[in-house]
Amino acid sequence: MHIVLVEPEIPANTGNIARTCAATGATLHLVRPLGFYTDDRHLRRAGLDYWHLVKICYHDSFAELCRAYPDACFFLTTARAERWYTQVRYPPGSFLVFGKESTGLPEEILQAFPDRWIRIPMVPGARSLNLANAVAIVLYEALRQQGFPGMR
Repeated sequence: MHIVLVEPEIPANTGNIARTCAATGATLHLVRPLGFYTDDRHLRRAGLDYWHLVKICYHDSFAELCRAYPDACFFLTTARAERWYTQVRYPPGSFLVFGKESTGLPEEILQAFPDRWIRIPMVPGARSLNLANAVAIVLYEALRQQGFPGMR
């Protein structure tokens, strides 16, 4: 599985997500610009001693990521989606795409994949979840559907 963070802003969130990727074997893709330096102490602290277990790929744009993986199956998280994250089937190697904490995914990325939008259900009035929590929720559902490959 692949986790894609488009322009993440908060280092501790990215550190926590890196730790989740390490624990699940997912590859982490960071799409620039990042709202922090990768040597940020909050980022490193959140990842604790898991950094050697996570594969991180950096991309200068989402278009660059798409060119690098032309056959990728993308799922884009957005509060505008009609389908819940539990209502789709995630093939092995899927790319789960998340936007930056303050604004979510840019409109041009959403419009490139209008049939691949998913959402995490929430009560009315709740705008969003913490990014690290949202990643964990969707990633573990995808892995559950696949029988938690390579995990025990």
